This record gives sequence, C-alpha cells and structure tokens, in this order.
Amino acid sequence: MATDEGRLRVAAIGDLHVMEDSVAPFRELFTEISNLADVLVLCGDLTNFGKTSEAEILAEDIRACAIPVVGVLGNHDYECGQPETVSAILHEAGMKVLDEQAVEIEGVGFAGVKGFMGGYGRGELAPFGEPIAKAFVDEALNEARKLENQLRTLRTERSVAVLHYSPITGTIEGEPQEIFQYLGSQRLCDPIDRFDHVKAVFHGHAHHGKYEGRTPRGTPVYNVAQFVLRPLFGKPYAVIEV
Repeated sequence: MATDEGRLRVAAIGDLHVMEDSVAPFRELFTEISNLADVLVLCGDLTNFGKTSEAEILAEDIRACAIPVVGVLGNHDYECGQPETVSAILHEAGMKVLDEQAVEIEGVGFAGVKGFMGGYGRGELAPFGEPIAKAFVDEALNEARKLENQLRTLRTERSVAVLHYSPITGTIEGEPQEIFQYLGSQRLCDPIDRFDHVKAVFHGHAHHGKYEGRTPRGTPVYNVAQFVLRPLFGKPYAVIEV
C-alpha cells in the first residue's frame, strides 16, 4: 500500500495504557489504521502497570491488525517487573518489539529502544559522584548505545527511530520544566543525528508536550502520545509518510 512515490505510510501512537478491565480497547482503531497505513508503530506505555492480563488484552487487538506492527515498551510496562513477559506476549501476537535488533519493512528500517531519563543540555545528569548516580547515567548511555547499534546495522536509505522517552526538549514543551529530566535524555539524540538515513523519530511519554520538533541536525521528531494527538487531530494516532 506504499504511495506511488514509494514512500511508506507509518501510523504511530504512544501511551495506550491498556488496563486489565479494558474490553478490546484498540480493536476498531487498529482496523481503521490498517486501511490507512502500511505499518503501525507503538511508542511505549502499552500497558498501564505491565501486568500479564493487560498485555494479553492488547495482544488480542494487535492480532486484528492487518499490517506489520513494531514498537517499544515504556516505563509503565516495567512497573510489575516483568517486561520480558510483556514483550513475549506482544511478540507472540505479531508485534516486533524493538530493543536489540532493527527490522526492515518494505525498504524502510525501524530501530528502537525504550530510552531513559537524564535531561538535556546543562540539565543533563553527569556520571559523577555516588555509584547510584553513575548507574543512572549508564542506563541512559546503554539505551543510546543500543539505538546506535541498530541504526548502524541498517542498510536502507530511509529509517525510523522509535522511542518512548524523548530525545529533544522541543516535543516536551508544555510539560513543567521541573520534570524535563524525567521525560527523556539528550543522549538519545546523538545516535539519531549520526546517521543520515534517519528520516523520522517517534516517541511518547510526554502527555502534555508538543506534537513536532527537530533534532539539532533537523530530523523531524514526533510526540505521538495519544493525549497529544487527540486534541490536534481528533484521533489518537498520526500518519507520516517516510
């Protein structure tokens, strides 16, 4: 279903927050998206508490999707301490859970990680002092390294980076500045701007942020948290041609 110009229609949504009492919460929406796009990207916080029952409910809706589904987990998907179980359930339903390995779909590469906190610019936490502070920074660095490794393996002319946490401040503006360091990390931006083939970045997490921003090198970044998209478009997803 790619366009006549060979571009891929990518539908993206983040922060689904499926709860264990939900009943087919995204079934109809995923069917709608299947008729409009070539790929569905899910940008984390897919469940509300990372419970097995929540993941199984979302998995049933993913099975109703007629196009490829790729995505990453978010911090909420870790709450119960079983992200591997959540990933396995969603993978069994047909979702490509990005974390260590990139995938290619119709000539477009998809690389993704959850990302992590850490801040931006002068507010970025440095690996100095207490061991726990250094471990915090190491987690952010590790997520950035995983993203870079995936992007380096891709041989496509066009690729998409999928995140939960934001790599820039531009798409988290609107949130209280005091919590910017909890919404993402500038370290995620470095690997994105290192590769010319990255044509778009999707993330969620910032429910009160802005829809669109750009990296220092000009790569478009889209905050696709459904709470950002609904007021703008009257629907909880965005479709971008890549």
